[in-house]
Amino acid sequence: MQIFNNKEQLKTILNQKRREKVSIGFVPTMGALHEGHLSLLIRAKSETDIVVCSIFVNPKQFNENLDFANYPKTPVKDIDLLKKVGCDLLYMPEINDIYEHGNEKLDLDLGYLDQVMEGKFRPNHFNGVVTVVDLLFKIVQPGKAYFGKKDFQQLSVIKYMSAKLHPKIEIIGIDTSRDEDGLAKSSRNLLLNESDRKLAVNIYQSLKDAREKWNKGINSNSISEHEINFLNASGFQTEYFEIVDMLTLKPLREKNENSRAIACVAVRLGKIRLIDNIELN
Repeated sequence: MQIFNNKEQLKTILNQKRREKVSIGFVPTMGALHEGHLSLLIRAKSETDIVVCSIFVNPKQFNENLDFANYPKTPVKDIDLLKKVGCDLLYMPEINDIYEHGNEKLDLDLGYLDQVMEGKFRPNHFNGVVTVVDLLFKIVQPGKAYFGKKDFQQLSVIKYMSAKLHPKIEIIGIDTSRDEDGLAKSSRNLLLNESDRKLAVNIYQSLKDAREKWNKGINSNSISEHEINFLNASGFQTEYFEIVDMLTLKPLREKNENSRAIACVAVRLGKIRLIDNIELN
C-alpha cells in the first residue's frame, strides 16, 4: 500500500492509472477504522481495480471544538487494517493540504436535506461535509465512492451534492455493521466507558421496537414519543427520534405504500454523541 500526504503526488499516480483504463474506488474516512469501514473497502475491492482510502478528520464538520479535539485517532492501527484488506493507496493529508486557503466553503444549497435532524442540531455540519467531499472527489476522481448507511442523512446529502457536481461518480451506500448486541459500529464507540457501552445497546432496541410498531400501523408521533421516553429513562439525552421518507427526509405520519420509511435517532451519553437508524418497510 502506498501512502500519500500530498495531493499532487496522489493525483499524479491516479492520472497515470486512469490513462491505463484502471477503475478507481474511493472510501473517504476520518480514521479510527472499524469493521464498518473495512466492509466498504472490501466491497470497493470487489468492484474496482484499485481502491483509494482517505483518512482526514475534517475540522469544518465539527460544531464543538472539544468534539474535534477528542475525536479518536489510531493511525498505526488504521494503516495495519488497510494493508490487511488490500487497500492500494492511502491519502493522509494535513489540514493545509486539503484546505490550501483555509476558508474554502462549497456554495451549494442543500434545500431541505440539511435543515432537519442532524442539520437542526449541528448547524453548518453538512456544509463542512460536502465541502471536504467535493475537494476529495476532485483529487481522487473515482468511478465509485462508498459510504456507510449508518450516517444516512449524510449519505443523502452526499448523493445530492454528487449528482449536482460529480455526476460521473457512482455513490454506493453500504449497510451498517453492528456488534453482536446490535450496537452500530462507530469510531465514537471507542470513547464509551464500560457502563455506557452496556447502555448503548438500547439505541438499537428502540429502533427495532419502532419498526415493529410502525408495521402494526401505529403513527409516527406515538412511536417517537414512546422511544424518546424509553431512551431518556435508560440514561440518554435524546436529541431526536424521527420517522422520515428515505428519499426526501420529510416526516411521515403513518405507513403508506408510496413511501419507504426510515427511523433515525441521535442521543448523547454524557459528552459522547451517537446516531443510528433502521429501515422500517
